[in-house]
Amino acid sequence: MPLPSLSSLLAARVTDALPDHDFDPQVRRSEHADFQANGMLALGRSLGRSPRELATTVAAALPADVAPTVAGPGFINLTLTDNALLTQAAGRLADPRLGVPLPETGRVTVIDYSQPNIAKEMHVGHLRSTIIGDALARVLTRLGGTVLRQNHIGDWGTQFGMLIEYMSTSPAAPASSGGISRLAGLYRDARAAFEADPGFAARSRRRVVALQAGDAETVAAWHDIVDESTRYFTDVYDRLGVLLEPADVVGESFYNPRLPAVVDDLLAAGVAVHSDGAVCVFFDDVRGPDGEPVPLLVRKSDGGFGYAATDLAAVRHRVTALRADRVLYVVDARQALHFRMVFDTARRAGWIPAGVTVTHVPFGLMLGSDGKPFRTRYGGTARLTDLVDDAVAGAREVVAAKNPALDAATVDERAREVGVGALKYADLATNRARDYVYDPARMLSLTGNTSVYLQFAHARARSILARAGADGEIDTGLPLEPAERALILDLDAFGDVVAEVGATLEPHRLCGYLFRLAQSLTTFLETCPVLRAPSPVRENRLALCRLAAETMRAGLDLSGIASPDRL
Repeated sequence: MPLPSLSSLLAARVTDALPDHDFDPQVRRSEHADFQANGMLALGRSLGRSPRELATTVAAALPADVAPTVAGPGFINLTLTDNALLTQAAGRLADPRLGVPLPETGRVTVIDYSQPNIAKEMHVGHLRSTIIGDALARVLTRLGGTVLRQNHIGDWGTQFGMLIEYMSTSPAAPASSGGISRLAGLYRDARAAFEADPGFAARSRRRVVALQAGDAETVAAWHDIVDESTRYFTDVYDRLGVLLEPADVVGESFYNPRLPAVVDDLLAAGVAVHSDGAVCVFFDDVRGPDGEPVPLLVRKSDGGFGYAATDLAAVRHRVTALRADRVLYVVDARQALHFRMVFDTARRAGWIPAGVTVTHVPFGLMLGSDGKPFRTRYGGTARLTDLVDDAVAGAREVVAAKNPALDAATVDERAREVGVGALKYADLATNRARDYVYDPARMLSLTGNTSVYLQFAHARARSILARAGADGEIDTGLPLEPAERALILDLDAFGDVVAEVGATLEPHRLCGYLFRLAQSLTTFLETCPVLRAPSPVRENRLALCRLAAETMRAGLDLSGIASPDRL
């Protein structure tokens, strides 16, 4: 089992001091000591006793490696001895999990994220879902859970009949080769023809019927389009360093055969009703500006299925076939009402049993410098690959300026790690519920809360270890400098922070922790000489460098960000 954190150990000691009471000791880091226990105030109120009296009782019962003082109405300031801190640091070094607990063991979580569309290039709108979903998949896996990644792509519908018909009849439309840009261009041309030519539109609709009926030629063309697009998606994911693979793709086509049963079962259960030829679900608390009920459209009046039917089929499949204990939908906040209605419908139908949670994980928008949704300089939607290219190009300048003697190939390799990391960290470091402004200059800064700052702090520690030629071992009997104490305390919090991200589904908490850790590491390296320190202080500080580097690498990896040893 992972070694518990100092805050957890102190919380246990505080509660052990009052064995007859069940309470939260509320042990937190403090400016006045290493930690502060604030739980005596609430306990005193519930018992009708003086919180300060309770605090004094607890302080007297704490072991010798904790120096307590009672402050104010009943706060307990807790300062650990140097020996206790070094013993904990030694335990962290010996723990391959770095203190990360396993609360997700035995839990199956399905995460739906990224969700691009076939025959279209991924754009800026796909970035946040892809990056946030990837980070959550990594964190929940690290916490011991079984995580099933689901990339719910748009690969079915009228648009494919339109595209296949255009490619089969237009002399200017070659087979679906030549990359996603060519395929996306054909899609735009097909859309224009569909809107301008009623004859082509009618043939496109017949082609949809042929696709649904399994016509061999039409299905083969559809497979070609899907395969070409999937190769493109895979390339983008590889460049971004996210975990999604072709095997994670479960598109709308997978659920299409299940849609009639969704409608029939909802009608049979009385959850859905016929309304003006359509099949809808109504809600008492969902109404439009005119006060009229706003329904969830499951089947259209023309017999076609709405997005809700596919999402309901997906919920049902994930809970029953995939045996999910929890399903997470990483989709932007504008879809909140839609998912609320889908989830409520599935619960009313009995498709989400007790103990299973289905959660929308919303996020805000990426904004331009004008405070509006980010667009290209020409006003169009920015391609995701262009964002990656721009970030890597900017990082190339940073790396080359920092290392003028490096050859071009090495600069390119490091620029990729720095640029992609900067793009991802700028997204993850923002509370996902908020919008944020895309600022390339800021995200590539060597100072401040950026991945570049974190990567350089990690590389600096690795450089010291490489020059030392040894990792060092901890002598728990040595005195500590203030910067050493601060670094140990920050390092010890890693497992608690990872667990907090798993509980809140908020990756920015990990980013904030890594930034604080990088600051503590930088202060430690600037105020506590390592290589020039006498033995055994040198060995202790080398060991702290190793623990800091390993923790920083683990945290960056959970964010999907590289941690190169040299920059």
